[in-house]
Amino acid sequence: MLYALLTPLADDFGFFNLFNYITFRSGGALVTAFLICALIGEGFINFLRARQGKGQPIRDLSLEAQMSKQGTPTMGGFLIWIGLFVGTLLWSDLSNPYVWVVLAVTVAYAFLGFLDDYAKVAKQTADGVSAVVRLLFGFGVAGVACAFIMGLHGAHTELGYAEWGALNPVSQWIASLGPETTVAPNENSFSGGVAIPFVNDYFYPLGGFFILFGMIVVVGSANAVNFTDGLDGLAVVPVTFAAMAYAFIAYLTGNFVFAEYLGIQFTPGAGELAVLLAALMGAGMGFLWFNTFPAKVFMGDTGSLGLGGLLGVVAVAVKHEFALVVIGFLFVLEALSVMMQVGYFKLTRKLTGEGKRIFKMAPLHHHFQKAGWPETRVVVRFWILSALFALAGLATLKLR
Repeated sequence: MLYALLTPLADDFGFFNLFNYITFRSGGALVTAFLICALIGEGFINFLRARQGKGQPIRDLSLEAQMSKQGTPTMGGFLIWIGLFVGTLLWSDLSNPYVWVVLAVTVAYAFLGFLDDYAKVAKQTADGVSAVVRLLFGFGVAGVACAFIMGLHGAHTELGYAEWGALNPVSQWIASLGPETTVAPNENSFSGGVAIPFVNDYFYPLGGFFILFGMIVVVGSANAVNFTDGLDGLAVVPVTFAAMAYAFIAYLTGNFVFAEYLGIQFTPGAGELAVLLAALMGAGMGFLWFNTFPAKVFMGDTGSLGLGGLLGVVAVAVKHEFALVVIGFLFVLEALSVMMQVGYFKLTRKLTGEGKRIFKMAPLHHHFQKAGWPETRVVVRFWILSALFALAGLATLKLR
């Protein structure tokens, strides 16, 4: 909004030229989102507490001080979304389609999380929306978003400029399946290709299967962050570190000079996502103000599913899907611990008649709690690991 209103004034008033810079607007989005969350947080939490009564139901997992969390309001993810949307809409270039597709996916996944949280609070049970519905909805939203992103990638000319709407996602997908194409080969490879880590500016062509690949990235990211959200402050800080890393990646891939120097793909328009991700960083820090131990509010699935979906679709948009595995490796570990635990239990029960476990409890953070670590120690150590993983992910930009 400010970009559209104030940049035309730059010719007459030099100060307004600052709004042409993504770095300046990113800083403004971060500060704005943080202040919004910090200022309205207490009143918003009181509102949730008054509406939810008993708050989120807590399962008794025989963990120290766990049942003391009973009555803490959930759906605090809405606080993050308020800060994110105000910061993004105020400071970003709203003519950029990448911004809108990321916001759309975020809203859709947050809505799914809200339905899950609402069912749990209303019924006072740990069971919310069924897993089948969650997956079908998640894959459906991700499929539409990835097809749209594929169309945006296909709208890049040979010179690297973006022509929004030059190709729609459906025609681009159909063209990628046939022997003939309506765009230059390098453009088709870009729109339906996946960047390979540690290799300079190369895309492995997937054609229409790019959409399926992107769906797996987005849904996997959403569920991995959802598994991580189990302790006070545990999920929001790693998400903030991941957003910081992807803000750098978005800025670099959207800048021709930096992209050429680093040997990474130039993605016109993707740099604007840095503003959105900066707003997420500010909103995350504002939420942490109230979510740190002992938490006054939980983000719930309203927050965790939306945050994971956001990171996933950003990774697809900036052509750094594989980097998400490194940057978000903490989320990967949490998700793997659940899959390994469930898979091993079912396998051993089938073979021996008695199910066995690899971990004391899954997801992984509960394993360390069962091992005697205080909650704060688990959380802070996981924060440290998430920061290291984010730095390692950024290092892959130069290791080519």
